[in-house]
Amino acid sequence: MTAMKISNRQRPIVAALLATTMIAGLSAPVMAQQAPAPAAPLAAPAASVAAPIGTIRAITVTGTQRLEPDTILSYTKLRIGQPYSQESLDQGLRDLYETELFADVQIRNDNGALTVEVKENPVINRIVLEGNKRLKEDKIRPEIKLAPRQIYTRSKVRADVARIVELYRRQGRFAATIEPKMVQLDQNRVDIVFEISEGPKSKVRQINIIGNDKFKDGELRTQMVTKQSRWFRLFSSGTSYDPDRLAYDQQKLRQFYLTEGYADFRVISAVAELTPDKQDFIITYVVEEGDRYKFGDVKVESDIRDLSGESLTKRLPMKKGDWYNAKQVEDTVDTLSETAGLFGYAFADVSPDFNREKESLTMGINFRIANAPRVYVERVDINGNTLTQDKVVRREFRLAEGDAFNSFLVKRSKDRINSLGFFQEKLDVEQKPGSAPDRIILETNVQEKSTGELSLSAGFSSLERFIVSASITQRNFRGKGQELRTSVNYSAYSKSVEVGFTEPYFMDKNIALGGDIYRRDMNSFRYLSNNDRDTTYEQTTTGFQIRAGVPITEYMSLALRYSLNFDDVTLDKDTYYSDTDGDGDTECDPLIAGRYLCDAIGKRTTSSLGYSLIYDTRDNRIRATRGQNVTLSQDFAGLGGSVKYVRTRLSASKYVPLGSGFIFSLTGEGGYIHSLEGARRDSTGQEVDRIRLTDRFFLGEPQFRGFDIRGVGPRVKRYYLQAQTVDGTTTYVRDSSNNNVSDDALGGKIYYLARAEIEIPLGSGAREMGLRPSIFMDAGAVAGLKNPGLVNGDGKFAGYCTVTTGTGTSATSSQVRAPSVGNCSTPAAGSTATYAGGAFEEEYLGDTLKPRLSVGFGVNWNSPFGPFRIDIAKALLKEPGDDNKLITFNVGTQF
Repeated sequence: MTAMKISNRQRPIVAALLATTMIAGLSAPVMAQQAPAPAAPLAAPAASVAAPIGTIRAITVTGTQRLEPDTILSYTKLRIGQPYSQESLDQGLRDLYETELFADVQIRNDNGALTVEVKENPVINRIVLEGNKRLKEDKIRPEIKLAPRQIYTRSKVRADVARIVELYRRQGRFAATIEPKMVQLDQNRVDIVFEISEGPKSKVRQINIIGNDKFKDGELRTQMVTKQSRWFRLFSSGTSYDPDRLAYDQQKLRQFYLTEGYADFRVISAVAELTPDKQDFIITYVVEEGDRYKFGDVKVESDIRDLSGESLTKRLPMKKGDWYNAKQVEDTVDTLSETAGLFGYAFADVSPDFNREKESLTMGINFRIANAPRVYVERVDINGNTLTQDKVVRREFRLAEGDAFNSFLVKRSKDRINSLGFFQEKLDVEQKPGSAPDRIILETNVQEKSTGELSLSAGFSSLERFIVSASITQRNFRGKGQELRTSVNYSAYSKSVEVGFTEPYFMDKNIALGGDIYRRDMNSFRYLSNNDRDTTYEQTTTGFQIRAGVPITEYMSLALRYSLNFDDVTLDKDTYYSDTDGDGDTECDPLIAGRYLCDAIGKRTTSSLGYSLIYDTRDNRIRATRGQNVTLSQDFAGLGGSVKYVRTRLSASKYVPLGSGFIFSLTGEGGYIHSLEGARRDSTGQEVDRIRLTDRFFLGEPQFRGFDIRGVGPRVKRYYLQAQTVDGTTTYVRDSSNNNVSDDALGGKIYYLARAEIEIPLGSGAREMGLRPSIFMDAGAVAGLKNPGLVNGDGKFAGYCTVTTGTGTSATSSQVRAPSVGNCSTPAAGSTATYAGGAFEEEYLGDTLKPRLSVGFGVNWNSPFGPFRIDIAKALLKEPGDDNKLITFNVGTQF
């Protein structure tokens, strides 16, 4: 009897039951090639298979577990009654192995009686991943084609290993290795375990550039997305090696050279070499710069009747003799296409014809605008809005079905839809051909994002200490674009409850209507020694506001509002009240509170009507990158109530993209409040400022960085005098440590504030973390008050004397004002007088419009604990009395 077997090299490793073994040949380091597949069974010499050696009399299949014998025989060409040869038996072996269903196959021949002995491959019980920390299972498992209850095959395991390896490569982990192991179970079942050693991310250690003479290596590296790994690029994702990024950087290099006039530039080679430790890559570019070109003759030829080639030529940004700039050519093509779109030619073809003169090193360009029909909007399609109603998006379109196409209005429509804040920022309006050459379909594909917010938050700010707030806001209520909000806030110095609603299109007309009802309790404070605070006046405001807005033009709108507020301003009677006239009734004591605070107390009603005239061309009202905004606001108080004034505000902002993700913004604002009331006098009959303390403008943290809250502008500082004895002589002086000073900000009637800020882009990794740093400069001032009137006219108070009359249990005492600091008048007979202190000096400071200036940098971070903002600002210009502050921050958390 003749038996045919595969070699021992081809047999799988057979381990004891439940023993864990290494699957031979399947260890797959990332940078190594896969081991070759096992060789096919050895065939007999060619001379022995040339002729049949007999006829098949019978075929028996043994060793089957799950497969039927007939199924196994169907994979071969061996049949009873047919002649067979050594070659046909070898082919039968190959056919069975190619099915990948068997771990071992033998064909025994007993004079034509064939016995096919098989050992079936095991069935996979489960797939196990071990060692994967950077890539979660939900990322890896879709790449694994093996699955439980499938037949195990070595080739499928190899393929899965290769796919996992490639997945780690795309993550920049080229040192990752995958070791598949097999755990044998009973009933010919196995567990497949992929042991993963992820290794560190492969960084770019060095970028070398060879062949560059005109530009330094560092200047060229700045053009690339890939960056060399350095400590200061901790949050940059560009330091990881990415083959796709390598190809992109070659294109970036070519674009840079083309913008500098090197039209013949090319990258000869780009090679990325993995270091022996597989930790880093070294990238080497070999470039050929070529000659630098200038623009030759540049002109525009137009086949469209409404577009004059001669007129467009005069408006071209490039002139003959300028250095050639390929980016300028691309921008010109886009500009000409947009110009044609403004006239309704949506599909106008603009193609530049180049005329290169190698001898003179000039590049002549002829921009040809091919003839095209004027296009009209056939249909506006909106896709992807599952919650938002179609009309909410359509009413932001500046084009409707049947209108002549206009590329500018398409861009404006896109900006308005983005400004809604209902959709993801990657929104585009696609222009597709319609049913006829002169028809176009505008297709808007939106991806909705969450517009409802239910939050409970707690945090700490440098301004209000501990903060607790709860709010419910729906900015797209019922999918109609309506805004419904309610909020409750509590902190050490303020409490508020507010409910508001806004309908942006009342009765489907372009009229916004809304209202707010609120209750606000605010405890004003002043600074004491060591930055401690105490509460001065308490203001309770209860009221409502009705708002309406109508557009005047595409970029200009008018907002109207009416407010009715009931204010109650009080001071703590135990602290600030005393019996000043001896009649037994207490009243606000200017010696304790100051005349300015005594003047603020009382109940009042403010009924005001206001308007705002708004001019807004920003591309996005939520986070603008270009455009400008100008707002003029006025509020007239006096339609009833007890308060009468006119408050005027003007604000303007400008946003300019500087390229490479940098955004420059310039913001300015100012205001003035004018009283419509007659002269006001305090309880002593002295005239005081007509604008009450609670209606004035204040400036400082958080709007003016570098200064403390209400840290800029008019204020009264009170310095308490301390006894100082030198050589037996006692004098009273201001405490040099500034530990006995109170600081009351009084606000002003006029203010201005300007800000210049540059937002700095970071890598994609930092952007995903929500980091947005910026540098800024702030300047402003607030002033314009009537002198509040200091104590005794000169701001000096001598203190108190304690007068004691009688002795023993019948003694009585009272306090009287001292005639001078440290001295008491001679008391009446039977009485004694002792100096009790309390002397102080007041100064009125800061009432000037001279600019205060601060510079600094800040970071916005959408942290896992909630929004976080920190600013570090240095006050460069300030006036006596101003309170500066270096660091301000605010952080909250949601739970």
